[in-house]
Amino acid sequence: MIKKQFFIVLSFTFFLATKTFAQESNMLEIQQADLLQGASGFERLINNVRMKHQNSIIYCDSAHFFRAENKAKLYGNVRIVDTKDPVQTTSRYAEYDGFTKIAKLRNNVVLKNEGTTLFTDFLDYNRANGVANYFNNGKVVDSTNVLTSINATYEIQIERITFTDEVILVNPDYTLKTNHLIYLTVPKTVQTLGLTNIISSEGDKLNARKGSFYDTERKQFRFYDGDVETETSKVYAEVLFYDEFKKYYEGLTNVSLFNKEREIEIFGEEGKYWEERKYSIIVGNALVRKYNEKDTLFMIADTLVSQDSEIPEERYLLAFHNAKMIKSDISGIADSLVYLTADSTLYFFKDPVLWNEKSQITADSITLKIANEEIERALLNRRAFNITKDTLGNFNQIKGRKMTGYFKESKISRFHVEGNGESIYFDIIGDSVLRGMNKMLCANIMMYFEDGKIKKVNWLVKPEGSFNPPHIIKEEDMKLEGFVWREEEKPSMILFNSWRTPKKREENEENLFDRPNVVIPFPSDEEIQKLLDEKVKSKEKRKNEEN
Repeated sequence: MIKKQFFIVLSFTFFLATKTFAQESNMLEIQQADLLQGASGFERLINNVRMKHQNSIIYCDSAHFFRAENKAKLYGNVRIVDTKDPVQTTSRYAEYDGFTKIAKLRNNVVLKNEGTTLFTDFLDYNRANGVANYFNNGKVVDSTNVLTSINATYEIQIERITFTDEVILVNPDYTLKTNHLIYLTVPKTVQTLGLTNIISSEGDKLNARKGSFYDTERKQFRFYDGDVETETSKVYAEVLFYDEFKKYYEGLTNVSLFNKEREIEIFGEEGKYWEERKYSIIVGNALVRKYNEKDTLFMIADTLVSQDSEIPEERYLLAFHNAKMIKSDISGIADSLVYLTADSTLYFFKDPVLWNEKSQITADSITLKIANEEIERALLNRRAFNITKDTLGNFNQIKGRKMTGYFKESKISRFHVEGNGESIYFDIIGDSVLRGMNKMLCANIMMYFEDGKIKKVNWLVKPEGSFNPPHIIKEEDMKLEGFVWREEEKPSMILFNSWRTPKKREENEENLFDRPNVVIPFPSDEEIQKLLDEKVKSKEKRKNEEN
């Protein structure tokens, strides 16, 4: 007992004598210990140890204090508290350097900074610059998120944590995986570099190949070369913004929106999509693909507007300004085009033109009816005009107020004119000899086709006209009023591909969720303590041998 008191008195006498010097010279100070023992090169502090270094108070069960080196090794229930900021650390073991202000904490390490808590077994904390580094796995927890990784750097003064290698962020709504993540702890925002994969609690998949930004509280995302896939849709853009609360998407550059239920995919340069309304607007060399088992319907326009709905009558696709389409053997152009997906009907407005094999069809407006993925009928309203070019280069023509074209296997089989019908029909023998030209007026006309050629014409109600042999046919009589041959405007797939070629993406892209979860177990507390004790004993033995 006398020995114990003697060492305590000796310790505090030394402490009082050097107090002023310690404050100025950045030296560690002993404030309390139940027992102080001298040893070769260091002092041993036992039970209820408390030390001080500038603004930090250090607590532990026992310590080895290397006074000359201004260092301490701390054992058992280590706690470092800063009196001027809210940072506090705890561990089973630590090494503290008073000159560099670096604390090396090991085993069950916990760093608390207000609402942010860090857990690891290996942490180096530099109090001089407020930077803490953990390695060989760690975890950070706050009120919103749990983040784990192999390595991390916590810049406490600016509230920024940089996580690297096998980074995982988990909150009630999303699980994120990446290999490089920067987390700002106050606004709770995330920035990732490189491949980033996210899965929502509802099973939605959010991916970025070139990094992302994620506001974990506002539930807003920005993906670079990214996509969001739900049960019914998949949205992609080189820069993709997603607001989870508003269910709103906004994309820039190489935008695509795929409706899985309707098998419709829309592409463009910029796009907006309201998920709950199932409403989208795509602009900038916009392209539509309607996938079918037999073929694909292609549409292009300056702007595309799509509306999906559980109610069939409310579903539509609107293409306006410079609209064009191709499907099987039919193609068309118009200023604007409407596609009703419920009954597969296409409406062409303002100067529409359709081409099918050798026929050209025009009217004030045209409606295409599609059944079983094949064109069934074409309804031409007002100033309806059909032109078919024969093998000799003549133009067979039929026009009227209203016209209905009937198709078989997507090829014209017949045309029925109702009201103010007029026709010119060139009678050819064996595809090479012209017999003459029929020019007729008739209220109702039926024209039949076979393999794109006129097979016969029926004038149904009081026809008036004439048949002229080749030698008396006049050039001005060979065309009906309103005739315009517009073959050079006929769209082709070459035109569609030059208008927009969708960005090709890999079918089986890398995804961090596909990798198996490998768990590397931490050593037990007993194993770590044993290793530390052996290290200390070995060092003491080596010093004794040297002396």
